[in-house]
Amino acid sequence: MQTLPRVPAAARGRRIVTPNQKSSLSVTAPKESTTAFPWVGLLVLSGAIFVSVTSEFLPTGLLPDMAKELGVSESRIGLLITVFAATVVVSTTPLAALTRRFPRKSLVVAALVVNAVAAILGAISPSYEVLLGARVLGGLAHGLFWAVVGAYAGHLVPKHLIGRAVAVTSGGGTVAFVLGVPLGTALGHALGWRLAFAVVGGVMLLLSALVLWLLPPVDHRVSLATGEIPLPMRRDPSVPGVIIICLVLITLMTGQNLYYTYIAPWLIATAHFSAAAVAPLLFVFGAAGAIGLVAAGFIADRFPRRGFVVVTLVVLAGVLMIALASANQVMVIVALAVWGAGFGALPAMLQARMLHTASARMRDIGAALFTTSFNLAIGVGALVGGVLLDSSGVRVLPYYYLAFLVAGILLSLVTDAWLASRARQPV
Repeated sequence: MQTLPRVPAAARGRRIVTPNQKSSLSVTAPKESTTAFPWVGLLVLSGAIFVSVTSEFLPTGLLPDMAKELGVSESRIGLLITVFAATVVVSTTPLAALTRRFPRKSLVVAALVVNAVAAILGAISPSYEVLLGARVLGGLAHGLFWAVVGAYAGHLVPKHLIGRAVAVTSGGGTVAFVLGVPLGTALGHALGWRLAFAVVGGVMLLLSALVLWLLPPVDHRVSLATGEIPLPMRRDPSVPGVIIICLVLITLMTGQNLYYTYIAPWLIATAHFSAAAVAPLLFVFGAAGAIGLVAAGFIADRFPRRGFVVVTLVVLAGVLMIALASANQVMVIVALAVWGAGFGALPAMLQARMLHTASARMRDIGAALFTTSFNLAIGVGALVGGVLLDSSGVRVLPYYYLAFLVAGILLSLVTDAWLASRARQPV
């Protein structure tokens, strides 16, 4: 009978590895990840974002046509966008919390399908009330979509590539403003607004199929270590940083929408461009924003805080140039490009900072709060801008935007210093 080797007392209770076992273990030992950058999955997400943003803002360009056919005022059609944004604000975070345990890929597909149904229902709506209900349904799906998609890129790539991944997915939103909404508007003017809604719904169904086929699934759940006690979400150590990013986002985006919502009347009344020149000028802004978005992909991971401040200063320089040189149309065009390039990078950089700041289990809730803050700023900015427009005139709007930009930079610098000091304190 073969006798087993005597195990020293000091080694009892430990796993003993023989030379043969060592060789077998070396084959299965984890290696440094060499997985390629997930371009296909990120581009599919970008396409889904493109069609979702196009659907959200499609009524803007078709407002007169829709009002005429439905027999309501243009302001009531404008309310469709307000109701959509308000639904997103109210529902996003609760829906993100309720669906926290569901597979992320399945939620993206479900949100796209429901949004497609809402768009098609809008296309066949027999009355304004049914159309309003379709927009509420679309807002619910849109809020959940952004809560999931906002964090999805962070699940697909390692942390040091989050900025680049977010820049790729955010490109869908940028292209929606540059091409999606104008193309939808042109289609609606040529063939009817109902067909434009139906086409958007059909493209959403196509994108949902592509997501189902090409988007890699991710495991967003965070396993607890042995003996670790799960803390309530509100006691997660990354919560203060997440809230601060939301406050900075609200400050900057409120200022942006305060002015940009009324950029067309400003360009016509203050800079004395013709109404026909507004669309090409907005294309300049959007094209420059696409360049800024590409730059954000390189800056966000390397210099997340300093890069953000620099980009915000670029926006401030562009808006200041617009305010001071409104009589010079060439300078206004240059300023629009500078402003657009800086602003094109801002949302992506803030989203990347959110994913870097939030702990792994807070990412989905952080993305939901990010979406809620963004839509809140859209509504509040447009409302404040309208009040200022009626009380002080369109000329003052860029100066108020400058005040919000300065406040956003100061808030970011002060809170970054506070978070750094808090991190240095002993636990």
